[in-house]
Amino acid sequence: MKFMALFTGSPDAFVRSGWASLDEATRQTREREGMQAWTDWMEKHRAVIAVEGGPLGKTKRVGKDGISDFTNTISGFTIVEASSHEAAAKMFENHPHFSIFPGESVEIMPCNPVPTM
Repeated sequence: MKFMALFTGSPDAFVRSGWASLDEATRQTREREGMQAWTDWMEKHRAVIAVEGGPLGKTKRVGKDGISDFTNTISGFTIVEASSHEAAAKMFENHPHFSIFPGESVEIMPCNPVPTM
């Protein structure tokens, strides 16, 4: 089964993390540590990563009223394979996104098949 993991982060989470108040040297050290931890996480799970994904940029929302700029808390994604929803979620426990970086959480949801008639 495939599962999409959405990395989230809000302005409030960023403020609560204290990231902005770190001095430059400390922030750079945390960034290096975070990127190494993220790389290590990717290597550990390489066999079950179906789509590596990556960071996401600004959002455009399209609806019946047209196209508009929109803000949400999604900052990145990846798609993993796992035997269950619980197993997929366990992969992200203590993930660097929120254990080192000022991210808020990782939301995991199944990639369900498209219904057929």
